Amino acid sequence: MDGRSEFLCGVVEGFYGRPWSMEQRKVLFQWMQRWELNTYLYGPKDDLKHRLLWREVYSPEEEGQLHTLIVESEKRGLRFVYSLSPGQDIVFSSSCDLSLLKRKLRQVSKLGCQAFAILFDDIDHSLCQADSQAFSSFAHAQVSVANEIYRFLGEPPVFLFCPTEYCGSLCSPSVSKSPYLMTVGEDLLVCVCVCVSNNDVCVSECVFFILFCVFLTMVCVDEEHQYCPEMALSTALHDWMEELSQPLQPGCVCVVLKRSQLSLISTVHPDVDSDLSEGGDGEEREKKLHNNQFQQGPGQPRSPGGVLCVEKAPLSESQIRLLVGLHYLPHEHGPSAQRLLQDLTWLKEHCHLVSANDKKGPPQKAEEWRGRAAGFLGVCEEIAALHSSVVSGVSKAVLYDLYPYVWDLRNTALVAKAFICWLGCGTTTGAELLGVESEPWVFKGGVSGELQMLLPIGSNSELFSHPPPLFPTSRLYNIRPYHNKDKAELYCMVRQLQQGAQGSPDSSPAHPDLIGDRCLGPCLALCPEYSMVLEDELGVCGCVLGVVDVRSFAKRCQTCWMPAMRDKYPPRTGHANSQEVLQQMEEDQGEYPDSLLYHFPSQLRLDALPDLVDISVTRCLLTALLTALKANGSHGVFCEMQPTDRMRLDFLTKLGFLEIIRGEARHREGVVLGRLL
Repeated sequence: MDGRSEFLCGVVEGFYGRPWSMEQRKVLFQWMQRWELNTYLYGPKDDLKHRLLWREVYSPEEEGQLHTLIVESEKRGLRFVYSLSPGQDIVFSSSCDLSLLKRKLRQVSKLGCQAFAILFDDIDHSLCQADSQAFSSFAHAQVSVANEIYRFLGEPPVFLFCPTEYCGSLCSPSVSKSPYLMTVGEDLLVCVCVCVSNNDVCVSECVFFILFCVFLTMVCVDEEHQYCPEMALSTALHDWMEELSQPLQPGCVCVVLKRSQLSLISTVHPDVDSDLSEGGDGEEREKKLHNNQFQQGPGQPRSPGGVLCVEKAPLSESQIRLLVGLHYLPHEHGPSAQRLLQDLTWLKEHCHLVSANDKKGPPQKAEEWRGRAAGFLGVCEEIAALHSSVVSGVSKAVLYDLYPYVWDLRNTALVAKAFICWLGCGTTTGAELLGVESEPWVFKGGVSGELQMLLPIGSNSELFSHPPPLFPTSRLYNIRPYHNKDKAELYCMVRQLQQGAQGSPDSSPAHPDLIGDRCLGPCLALCPEYSMVLEDELGVCGCVLGVVDVRSFAKRCQTCWMPAMRDKYPPRTGHANSQEVLQQMEEDQGEYPDSLLYHFPSQLRLDALPDLVDISVTRCLLTALLTALKANGSHGVFCEMQPTDRMRLDFLTKLGFLEIIRGEARHREGVVLGRLL
């Protein structure tokens, strides 16, 4: 051990969560050799015979795996410490249990292991009746067993004992006055080492590849043997980048999933049934989009509205720093997370500076708000790029460790960015922006949960509670308020959806805007401030339109929108189908009953192309609109669709929408779904 065995320094594998594989442990041994560590303690919770089934011996196959680990650790100059946790159900006074404990450790000893640990952490302090009669205290019982096992193994050079009170927060009444620790200190044999933690336990779950960065920051010192945290972090991040970018091992297959393998999510009009079968092809859409009338000129990035168009590349050091800052410590945020939370708080509290109702405010204050908003939006875009780079630029083993966390934060950042962009349009009254209606415990932890608490979603935190997709995608998405230049592309999108649902070409080629005018036109013309657009690297791929007050909106439609449509599609020149759609527009303006609008005064419509890979962005799109409606005082929202649209019904039901009495729909076959805000 090169003289380093007196000071044990290494890794304890004893966490809960997704276990490490045997191959990962071998990689860990290589890292430890590189960092000049000397000890590995084996105690993973997926090894049932380490804790739950500690009485059972290992099978021949398990013996082979354990022996391989022991040999591999010795090749790397490491001391392999085998640990056993019998404390959950051992009878300390039972000679049978003691014999089984000895049999188990004898088996491991024959595999070549020369160092052991007996762990009594995370167990109850109580003794059974037989033990209460044999021992004066819980500590005496543990020490008695530990001493006997130590002698039985021939007093090995390394024998560790983990007490039940292994950290300061578990000591009663304190570390210095704990009767339990006093007994352990007095009665435990001198050569047995006691394992303790700090005042608290940081994590109960450890992601394998993140361990690389954590340990490297602790073992890095400069030439003068001084520890510099910033230098240690920079060195760790640089080395970690190389480790993250390792190519796939031979035999691994990279699966590419096209967006066509997921289904359409679109709340089309109730009398338009849609095809939700697995169909559309992402490549076909890309070909159509690049050949249609909205194609941009050569050399121009296809990014209407500012979608972040970057070439996929491995993770950069700045992205790794962002990742570290966003997932810093269990109870402390890093610089990037702190900035994100501070900016969102300030922008929300001072949104009146850019409100249309505050025209008398000083212009420099509005510029200050917009400048700070630009910085916040920039960080949100960096998070989106980080998500893309994690998916495309790291090995698959690392990807599935990091992806749930990065994906969750990406989705929260999408909604937060859309909310700030919407505030910047100056359409908020500011009435519902401050305060959180829900108890803090309903939100998840970390920076993602704290960002959600700052959004005006009220008691709707479940909008963010959905699992990540099975097939990660590196595609970049953006959610933003609607702009007038989006109208043509949105009209084209709903026309494609209509054709796909009916399985026939456009029945009104002379009037290409007809479907768009019916489905989207009223909202885009009369209340564009509640229209959100979803776009990816190819362009617009979804939208959600909202009406904050259905009663007043219906009146405006009758006085403003319908006369314009009658002029646009006059009977003397109109096509038969256009006159039919115009008649349907008239029927659309029928009033909803007061019993519905009393609880659900707002309405929405959601459309998305069928080739979205990550369906969670559609949930984010809907959440962004609900946030805007809630911010301006709405307490309920509804949408209408066909009862045969089972996929859309299921999609909205999972987001908290409930079916309302079907007789309250304007169309006889229509179904109304609503949810409170």
